[in-house]
Amino acid sequence: MQRVSTNLTLFYKLFIPVFWLSFAGAATIATLALSKDSILRIIIPAIYLFSIILLYFTLFRLKRVEMSDETVYVTDYFRHFQYPYNNIEKITRQNYLILQTATIHLHTPGSFGKKMTFVPSKSLYKIFWESHPELKAMLIK
Repeated sequence: MQRVSTNLTLFYKLFIPVFWLSFAGAATIATLALSKDSILRIIIPAIYLFSIILLYFTLFRLKRVEMSDETVYVTDYFRHFQYPYNNIEKITRQNYLILQTATIHLHTPGSFGKKMTFVPSKSLYKIFWESHPELKAMLIK
């Protein structure tokens, strides 16, 4: 079994959201308590709520992924599941400005849903696919 997601997954998934929600939440509460400006009392909580939604749909959905010759192991650090390759439809990669993500698409929804997103380690991801060309031909699209 070889890890293909980055070691920073825990940092992205837990540290950044907890840090942001704590300090931005405290700043929002302080703004609400101390500001007399009605515009600030509307804008600051709206920005905070938007950031919560953004974190939920991006960083909270990241998974840690390990692959072996027969299966893919996926965890969200609380639950762990194993998916055989015949249940995987394809694996796609997306490039964003700062971050690359990969998504595992399943034929039928599993415990984490039909799609599982992770941040691949540049070197480990490449090494795994170079050592498993038959899987790469079958899954990478």
